[in-house]
Amino acid sequence: MNARQAPEFPRWPQYDETERDGLIRALEQGQWWRMGGDEVDSFEREFAEHHGAPHALAVTNGTHALELALQCLGVGPGTEVIVPAFTFISSSQAAQRLGAVAVPVDVHPDTYCIDAAAVAAAVTPRTRAIMPVHMAGLIADMDALAKISADTGVPLLQDAAHAHGARWQGKRVGELGSVAAFSFQNGKLMTAGEGGALLFPDTELYEAAFLRHSCGRPRDDRRYLHRTAGSNLRMNEFSAAVLRAQLSRLDQQIALREERWTLLSRLLAAIDGVVPQGGDVRVDRKSHYMAMFRVPGLGEERRNALVDRLVEAGLPAFAAFRAIYRTDAFWEIGAPDETPDAIAARCPHTEAISQDCVWLHHRVLLAGEAEMHATAEIIADLVARA
Repeated sequence: MNARQAPEFPRWPQYDETERDGLIRALEQGQWWRMGGDEVDSFEREFAEHHGAPHALAVTNGTHALELALQCLGVGPGTEVIVPAFTFISSSQAAQRLGAVAVPVDVHPDTYCIDAAAVAAAVTPRTRAIMPVHMAGLIADMDALAKISADTGVPLLQDAAHAHGARWQGKRVGELGSVAAFSFQNGKLMTAGEGGALLFPDTELYEAAFLRHSCGRPRDDRRYLHRTAGSNLRMNEFSAAVLRAQLSRLDQQIALREERWTLLSRLLAAIDGVVPQGGDVRVDRKSHYMAMFRVPGLGEERRNALVDRLVEAGLPAFAAFRAIYRTDAFWEIGAPDETPDAIAARCPHTEAISQDCVWLHHRVLLAGEAEMHATAEIIADLVARA
């Protein structure tokens, strides 16, 4: 491949006759909502089994999945939820929309996942949940977090929006003993355009979530006996049919991404000034939602200009998440009684990563080895001129 030629990457989302057949199957069953059809029920069983969980609940999107889970865990006004400062804003907004205070803590400079020591220091009598985010499909330190949870009695809620199919020391996300939330938004590793799911380790939480996601109404209710406050967060049958097809090829895609990241990360590490996202030997399967790297010291303005030039060169590149406390949205409701600079002072790694990190969409990792070399060459050239 000519180094001057833009590499060609697979399109995303990917689909074939499996999705088409599923949509027709959902169409022709005559019931297009979950209470009358079979697709959502079937997807929930298949997704739960794939991730080693007793129960799965499909919902409208990943943000709603987080919000519903937090509500079932007792989060509300007067409570706090610990979240990583470096994450997509939904992680904090899910708590804030319930009237809780979102408490940002720093992340590890190598993995970009929540720092367990920072979590331990942030727990108070008002803390009702700890939300690790498995950044780019790299599972956070669940051993340390599980110990904090056991010691304090504060439950974990895994934000696994990037971690479909990931494993921690041989255990799948649903086998880690805590509720986990997933997203099926258009860019995710599995997608129906929008959608979300929750995995539950026990029946009691699952049943509570089912009621709340269906307006507080039991499955067999014919008299509008709404048992609890809730909302309509039900997934439709068409989305579930598409997701069943998407799930069927997830493992094959992850295997290819792991192979390609091994090569690309080695090539990136050889570029002067570039540091790829690190790993954790306990994560024996990373799902690779993003291919992430930093250019330490670059700064936000130059990083953003670099991303623009990478896009112009044909790479699906993005600026990393802004620190949540550096957004206007974070301060609208449920913000801690601190200033942004005060939070930044205890989140130095988040400050740096959010200003010098770049990520590439995971479809890059579905391309061939030649594209990995071409990608690294483009990055090397543009970083040198950044």
